[in-house]
Amino acid sequence: MKTIFKTKVTNTGGRAGHVKSKDGALDLPIKMPDAEGKTDGKSTNPEQLFAAAYATCFAGAIQVVAKDHKVDDLGDFKVTAVISFNKDDDGFFIGATLDCLLPTVDTEMGEKLVNAAHEICPYSKATRDNITVKLNLLVED
Repeated sequence: MKTIFKTKVTNTGGRAGHVKSKDGALDLPIKMPDAEGKTDGKSTNPEQLFAAAYATCFAGAIQVVAKDHKVDDLGDFKVTAVISFNKDDDGFFIGATLDCLLPTVDTEMGEKLVNAAHEICPYSKATRDNITVKLNLLVED
């Protein structure tokens, strides 16, 4: 195994606390949203941070597999991650939906790219068989 890079972020105070990266690029208060999922607009929560990280990593995976499939132009493609915080009789759990907009490819190629990205994305690998991840290929109107 070859480590490409490491990053370090520290939380103090749990879900009513603060996160800060070693380099200071990430320096945010943490606060749970209300029952409707609304935040105060000044703080974040673990689910938002995970959504940002997963969407970014998955978008990078799409770029990698696009090259493998000879797709040179992805245009203004987007990946939006929706992370849900849930509770059932067994306790708390999260779910993920990845909405992928690939405006320069047809549906068949888009599905190939999204499914191939899901196979190589480190976040997809980490969550596989641990949480439900739903993949959506969106079409522009």
